[in-house]
Amino acid sequence: MYSRLLVLALGTFAIGTDSFVVAGILPNVASDLHVSTSAAGQLVTVFALSYALLSPVMAATTAHWPRKRLLLTGLLVLALGNILTALLPTFTLVVLSRVIAGLGAAMFTPTASVTASTLAPPEKRGKALAIVMAGLSGATALGAPIGTVIGSQSDWRTTMWFVAALAVLAAIGVAAMLPAVPSLPPVKLSQRLRPLRDSRILFTLLTTVLVLMGLYTVYTYIAVSFDRATDGNGTTLAILLFIWGIAATLGNLGGGSLTDKLGGRIVINSAIIIAAADFVLLPLTSRHPVTAAIALIIWGLCGWGVLVPQQHRLIQINPAGAPLSIALNAAALYLGVSASGGTGAAGISLFGAHNLGLVGALFIALGLITAETARTLITRHNNTPTPTPAPTTTPAPPRS
Repeated sequence: MYSRLLVLALGTFAIGTDSFVVAGILPNVASDLHVSTSAAGQLVTVFALSYALLSPVMAATTAHWPRKRLLLTGLLVLALGNILTALLPTFTLVVLSRVIAGLGAAMFTPTASVTASTLAPPEKRGKALAIVMAGLSGATALGAPIGTVIGSQSDWRTTMWFVAALAVLAAIGVAAMLPAVPSLPPVKLSQRLRPLRDSRILFTLLTTVLVLMGLYTVYTYIAVSFDRATDGNGTTLAILLFIWGIAATLGNLGGGSLTDKLGGRIVINSAIIIAAADFVLLPLTSRHPVTAAIALIIWGLCGWGVLVPQQHRLIQINPAGAPLSIALNAAALYLGVSASGGTGAAGISLFGAHNLGLVGALFIALGLITAETARTLITRHNNTPTPTPAPTTTPAPPRS
């Protein structure tokens, strides 16, 4: 089981690198394409928004595909998108190439999560999901910092070639090691969106959107919001991203184990509260390398510690509909990331790049409210007695 999960994690590692690496090379991208830093940040938005919108659509239209073929196609489309990003000369064309890359991610990540949940027994489902999601958090520890160094030492387009190579390598691994996984029964798009009618699922997904929006309001513009600690040095930024990524990986893996032991509510609420407090202090802690590193460790542990218990909660709400709700959660994750490009740009305009932590903390705190609302609805639903059908009575036979 674990070797197969690691293959899926390799694919999410490639997608995670693509998602996170642009933030580290944002000033170089803006300079080369002759746009502002805020405008260049919308490349993160376009990738994430494409993923969020296309994920349920692709899940519906490719439901009859064998899972292995869908995973491979997603990785190859991701590679194509990054190759185009590396080659195209204008900002508008580069934006379009990010749509293609987002399409590839939309095909792969939800499929990888659902496949992981089917490969593991129920008592290890949290750990299995954590391993696959560790590819995303591991990308923050290795992929994004390496790509940042490549971009600072050579050219940001070389970084995109690096991401394309990762996607191809992941495709080779999936082709060689993952067994054939049958396709799912055909499900229409309207059926895939049906879980949104359940208020428990809706508020759980809203929690994912708000928390990720808050976290990435800062991350998308980390090159400028942490420039006092890095002094504009790309290598120093890469080191900070590496520290953050290691913490994110540990938070992701720890979140899965703690969820299996303690339950999702304790993990979700504790992580959100600590992350919000950490972000409130970012205007102060992001001034110096040491305090910035400490803040990033807390951020990584708590921010990524939320994702697995969120998935686990969705599976508990409706085990039979888990493939649909997990896919929607992945879309919610990227919807939050896509919105962060706009909230971050607005925050820079209104409060300055160094105060973005306060903006992010607001959205994270709102995520705590929706998380508790979801928990209340779940508890109320579980405590509602199931009505028993009235006994059928047989009429007495007539007296003779």
